[in-house]
Amino acid sequence: MAAHLKKRVYEEFSKVSQQVSLEEAPTKKLRLTKPSKSAALHIDLCKASSPTDALQYLLSFARKPVEAESVEGVVRILLEHYYKESDNSVRLKIASLLGLLSKTLGFTPDCIVDDAINILNNEKSHQVLAQLLDTLLIIGAQLPDKTAVIQRLIDVACKHLSSTYFGVRNKCLQLLGCLGTVDMPLGKETDAGPGAQTSPVRDVQSLISDYFQDQDPRVRTAAIKAMLQLHEREMKIQQIIYNQACKLLSDDYEQVRSAAVQMVWVLSQLYPESIVPIPSSNEEIRLVDDSFGKICHMVSDGSWVVRVQAAKLLGSMHQVSPHFLEQTLDKKLMSDLRRKRTAHERAKELYASGEFSSGRRWADDAPKEKVDTTGVNLIDSGACGAFVHGLEDEMYEVRIAAVEALCSLAQSSSSFAEKCLDFLVDMFNDEIEEVRLQSIHVLRQISIHITLREDQLDTVLAVLEDSSRDIREALHELLCYTNVSTKECIQLALLELLKNLTKYPTDRNSVWKCLKFLGARHPTLVLPIVPELLSTHPYFDTPEPDMDDPAYIAVLVLVFNAAQTCPTMPALFSDHTFRHYAYLRDSLSHLVPHLRLPGRKQTASLEESGVGSGSLDSAHNFLQDSLIRVSALQNLETPGAQDLLEFTIRDLQRLGELQTELAGSADFCATYLRCQLLLTKALQEKLWTMAVPLCLKQNAKVSTAARQILDETYKLEFLYSGLETQQIATIHNVRLQAKALQLILTARSKQGVDHVLGICEKFLQDVESFQRLFMTELPHFQDSFVEKLLELMPRLTACKPHDLVKIFQTTLRQSRFIHLKLPEQIHRASATIIEPTGESDNPLRFTSGLVVALDIDATLEHVQDPQTTVKVQVLYPDGQSHIIHPKPGDFRTPGPGRVRLITQVYLSHSAWTEPCQIEVRLLLAYSTSSCKLYVSKPAWNESMDGLPTSESSIEGTIHLSKPVKVFIMPKPARR
Repeated sequence: MAAHLKKRVYEEFSKVSQQVSLEEAPTKKLRLTKPSKSAALHIDLCKASSPTDALQYLLSFARKPVEAESVEGVVRILLEHYYKESDNSVRLKIASLLGLLSKTLGFTPDCIVDDAINILNNEKSHQVLAQLLDTLLIIGAQLPDKTAVIQRLIDVACKHLSSTYFGVRNKCLQLLGCLGTVDMPLGKETDAGPGAQTSPVRDVQSLISDYFQDQDPRVRTAAIKAMLQLHEREMKIQQIIYNQACKLLSDDYEQVRSAAVQMVWVLSQLYPESIVPIPSSNEEIRLVDDSFGKICHMVSDGSWVVRVQAAKLLGSMHQVSPHFLEQTLDKKLMSDLRRKRTAHERAKELYASGEFSSGRRWADDAPKEKVDTTGVNLIDSGACGAFVHGLEDEMYEVRIAAVEALCSLAQSSSSFAEKCLDFLVDMFNDEIEEVRLQSIHVLRQISIHITLREDQLDTVLAVLEDSSRDIREALHELLCYTNVSTKECIQLALLELLKNLTKYPTDRNSVWKCLKFLGARHPTLVLPIVPELLSTHPYFDTPEPDMDDPAYIAVLVLVFNAAQTCPTMPALFSDHTFRHYAYLRDSLSHLVPHLRLPGRKQTASLEESGVGSGSLDSAHNFLQDSLIRVSALQNLETPGAQDLLEFTIRDLQRLGELQTELAGSADFCATYLRCQLLLTKALQEKLWTMAVPLCLKQNAKVSTAARQILDETYKLEFLYSGLETQQIATIHNVRLQAKALQLILTARSKQGVDHVLGICEKFLQDVESFQRLFMTELPHFQDSFVEKLLELMPRLTACKPHDLVKIFQTTLRQSRFIHLKLPEQIHRASATIIEPTGESDNPLRFTSGLVVALDIDATLEHVQDPQTTVKVQVLYPDGQSHIIHPKPGDFRTPGPGRVRLITQVYLSHSAWTEPCQIEVRLLLAYSTSSCKLYVSKPAWNESMDGLPTSESSIEGTIHLSKPVKVFIMPKPARR
């Protein structure tokens, strides 16, 4: 019995002790680790039953990313398998993977250098050997500071330069070009190349240059490119390379000649004033002139790729002598580029021969102008007329390159610009539109150096009959900045432009603009033909022309702009001309300048006081004075402060209309001040001291003001370019004030607590975002709304919604007016729809249910990234609105800051009983998640081009142009 009891006690004790031990035992912690890349690769390679399977595993592994901490293990697995593998293709892929893994960010590849060199020394396959050298090149590029490693790699490259396989020699030369340095000893008694002498220590440039004469053209090309790589790494190439590079210009292979042309050009830029001898003579010449002649000769090369390259390089050789430059325009060798003997040398030769003048023949001892054909030419006869050959080339790429090279050289030499003018004008008749267009652009760039003769102008104006709109408008732009020589040229230009206007009415605005600049540049040539242009007579009254005639308006634009700098011209005007001037001055103020007409009452305006177009400095001072006057206001609730704001806004708006250069800055300041005025008036409303049911009208008024302020802040941020960080932060501060005003109004409308709480949390997130984005600008916001909120931020996060609203209301009324600091230059994005004009009363008829194309032609000014932000809006009479995204190819860039949009919009609707108007306008799309300075712009959703789209990434749009109304008439389908 006692034994049984003792056993029971022992069992109970053991159970309790086990429970205690289980309770005291620490819980095991699990560590989650990523599966090992090296282990997975090792398993895959071990499973491979054939080289094909192993290659497939390696290919699939190459598509997967590898973390930096796993790279070394993967490399070890690859090297282990490399030693075991006998198939060349698998070893080749492993060598390629070693190079790719060496590029992994965070991995230092110096730990695999020894293994890579070891397997390279034991490799027998030429293809694998070349790939291993490429891997060593990648490793060396990742370790630019490890001099010892670089030296080892260079030694390996020198050792394998004697390989019989061209790919190995190519990679060795590439490695020398990318890693070699001037002071680095190369090789120890290695074979430097075919036919080259060996030496204990070689210079990298001399070693590479030995392979300029390699039997394989691919190796010769690689040697030249390696030398060019040294130049790109800012190592000065030795001048002795020049002769070798010149010999390669006559190589049988295109790639060699192409690289040799580049090499000759590089040396001409490094040693332009060095003197080099002319072959087979005692004469010497500047290296830049000699290389210029040799590159000119390559413009006649058999390969069009070499010809394009040579023509482009000629355009950058600005140090060449004028004689050589002018020789490129003449196929015959000029006399001043031949080496002629002096009269003293000829007399000495005659004296040595024992022959003297007998006197029987007239001037038998005079110097002979005929040059001996065996004489020395300073330039190869094949290089004469290089640009003539280039402009007449059968490949349009060569012709474009020659035109661009002519432009580059002519811009730095006015005499050369005059000589090449005829050649450029002839290119206006080229059969390829791209060549014609480029020729017009080039002539526009050098127009400051040239004056067109009548015969040249006749050739230029013939292009106005071209069916391409881009060509015609480029020519209009050219005529804006070109000088002509006689009054007959003015008449000819005007006549052809009026023909252009008749044939292509859509060119109206471009023609008017062209005549504006043409008249302003040639007032003295326009003056003698004014009576003829205006059809006036000294004794008889002539009939008054029709002001609706675009041709007559074009003539007036020419005359009025010429009269701006010609005070005697207004005396030739008739009475109706003065009336037409007043009309056009108001309707087309951007084309018609302000004139001081004799005996006419002048309208008092800002222009006369020096603030208008007469003085940009005065206008800028007026703008600064207006901002200083407003900045003196400490509290906008003081008497007279709001009146001052209204007057300043009015003045700035008028200033932007009169002074186009300051339109962006003036409009920006006026919009910002308008936001402050709206905010001040909203905070002064009586609703803040009245019960909510008694002030429903005031609530709606303040809500409209808050919405308007928000819209204006989006315009300030996304419609204007050139803003600095401080201006963007100021805009965001005003936006936060408008959102706070909306939040207060929402809370006063007795909506649900959850709804108000959600709005409060979103608002606090906006405040934190402001602090994160504009941390460096916070010192400029003392006593501002956002600064007060940031000070109260710890308290706000714990407040109830009702208390939050009270704090916001108090802070909003106590915040200080932030003064605007104006940046140097602000541009306002704008757009003008040229077509459709909206003046036609004939409806565009189409069958209901089908589509009709409406041509859109618009000019965009200062729009950033127009291909993703500009949309076309079509508003139908029934309220439907479609937003269309134009194709990227519809945008063209005729000049800096200007973009041309030419596209089609497809319209469709159900049947109507009578024609109605639709509104077409351009919009600027924006997203508030993309801040101008800190976040990259959003990628718009791809959609079918030209059709209505709904893009979720667009959070809002801004009107970019005025609406144009178009009559359309969907007809019912016939049964």
